[in-house]
Amino acid sequence: MADIRKILNQISAQEMQLRDRQFLAPCVRGGAVKTRVAHIIYNFAPKPHNFEGWGIFQPVDEKIAEVIDEPNLPQMAEYLKLLQPMRLRLAYVLRGKTWLAYPVNESDAKQRFGIAKPVAVHLVNDGATFEQIIARWDGGSWWFDECDRRADPLVPEQLKEALKKVISPAELRFKGVTPEMRTIYDLVAQQAKEFAAQMQQKRDEKRLISALRQGGGELREFRDRNDHWLVEWTTADGEFHSSAISKNDLTVVSSGICLSGRDRDFDLQSLVGVMEGNRD
Repeated sequence: MADIRKILNQISAQEMQLRDRQFLAPCVRGGAVKTRVAHIIYNFAPKPHNFEGWGIFQPVDEKIAEVIDEPNLPQMAEYLKLLQPMRLRLAYVLRGKTWLAYPVNESDAKQRFGIAKPVAVHLVNDGATFEQIIARWDGGSWWFDECDRRADPLVPEQLKEALKKVISPAELRFKGVTPEMRTIYDLVAQQAKEFAAQMQQKRDEKRLISALRQGGGELREFRDRNDHWLVEWTTADGEFHSSAISKNDLTVVSSGICLSGRDRDFDLQSLVGVMEGNRD
């Protein structure tokens, strides 16, 4: 019983000391801040509750810590030096100052942290898509440290240019491109609605071109008509045709000529042969 009382008294004394203690910590909006006293980790809700950034906190009670000052850059750098660094490339903003990022070197990330996946990096200042950064791991979260001065500044520009041209991740080509760059490019492309729409149009176009070429025809133009395409194409000798083709399986909805109601018996590839046969 005496030992239990002694422990309780020690904890009580530590909590009293805690209220007089100031500590530096990063904080995300809606998150908590923590500090360690005598090997015990204490978690606090920040005051104000919507605070996001770096702050010097002082506990108000055992649940709330108030922001009393803003740390200077040397203080923040000293804090971050205690954490494990990793090089990442930024993808896009998740919320507030939190970005999604991906390791620059998957092998290194797996070896040191056991991961090779997209991660959330908090308190990113002046971040830009595809920019390479150094983030630090505190055992529970990744915190932005700085932009990586060792990174090639041309890489983000090359990735942005490829995105503008709607180049697919598989077709991404430039000197020094890595699998990790393809992954981050894919992550960004998936969030770009205009990119996704144009990529789908390119896939549709390739699908139609392939079907027509196998039959000996050539695509001229196609237009979207909800559940089907209006496809304008020519036979090998240049004869023009306009046909309605199902998006689902490329079956013929309307061939553009009289097939005695048998249009749906054919697909786009076989339709080319039918047209050439009718001409003969």
